[in-house]
Amino acid sequence: MNRYLLLALLPIALTACASSSSPKASDASVVSPPAASAAISSSRTSDTHVKIPGSDAYHWQLSDARNAQGRRIDTLFVRDDKPVQLDFRGGRINVSNTCNNMMGGYSVEGDRMTIPRMASTMRACPDPRLMALDGEVSSRLDGVLTFAMHAGDPPMLILTTITGDKLTFTGEPTAETRYGGAGETVFLEIAAETKPCPHPLIPDAQCLQVREVYYDDNGLKSRAPGEWRNFFQQIEGYTHQPGIRNVVRAKRYRIANPPADASSTAYVLDMVIESEIVNPPQRR
Repeated sequence: MNRYLLLALLPIALTACASSSSPKASDASVVSPPAASAAISSSRTSDTHVKIPGSDAYHWQLSDARNAQGRRIDTLFVRDDKPVQLDFRGGRINVSNTCNNMMGGYSVEGDRMTIPRMASTMRACPDPRLMALDGEVSSRLDGVLTFAMHAGDPPMLILTTITGDKLTFTGEPTAETRYGGAGETVFLEIAAETKPCPHPLIPDAQCLQVREVYYDDNGLKSRAPGEWRNFFQQIEGYTHQPGIRNVVRAKRYRIANPPADASSTAYVLDMVIESEIVNPPQRR
C-alpha cells in the first residue's frame, strides 16, 4: 500500500467540492483531523445576510460573457464541460471550476453587489489557460458590480462590472431545491476497487464498496466504521477511479415519491476529505 500523501488543502478550501481530478503521487491524500473538523462544521453557518433573492437555490454557471464592445470574452471559457460556477450561501460567495476555488463575503444594496478581494486556494494547474482563468475571474468579481435577476426556466443572473463587462450565469437547481429540503450530512469511505454485485437491470454489474464513517465535532473518528456493503446507487458529482480509496462528505436526501424499484434516497458529493492510492488494493 502506498504511503499516505498530505492533501494540498487550505482551511479556506474546505467548503469546496472536488472530485473530478485524478490523484497522482504529488496530489492530495489524507486530511488531518482539524481539516476533517472544518469539513464537518462548514455547513453550520447561519444565513442572516442580505442576499440576492433566490440566489441560494441555484448553482450559477457562466453561459455568456461580453465586454463593453459586445465581444465574447473567450478567456473565461476554458472547459466546456465545467463552466465557471458561482454559489451563494450564508452571505458568502464561492467560485469553482477555475484552477483554484475562490471564496469570500459579499454585500447587496439595491441592484449593486460588493465583493471584497476573495481568498483562494493555492494549487498549481498544468494547463496555462486554466491557471490564467483564476485571474480573469477574480479581476471581474472584485469590487462593485451591478446585478439583475431574470426569472425563467432556467433563471438568469447577469453581473456587470464597472468596466462594462457583462457576465451571464444560468441557474441550475441545487440538490436542496431539487429534493425539497436540506439533506443529511454523511461520511462515506469508498474502497479502491468495485466488486461484482447482483442488479436486476444490469448484467455483470460492478458496485462501489462503501461503509459509513463517523466523526465527532473535533474531526476525530468517534467510533468504528459501519460494515462494507454494495452501493447500488450513484453519488452525484463523484467519479470513481480504480485503485484510489476515498473518504467523502456527502449529503443524503429523501426522495418523496421514487419510481418503482428505485431508491428512496439520493446522495450528492460535497467534498473529498481523504484520498489514498492503494496498490495492490487492500482493506483495513
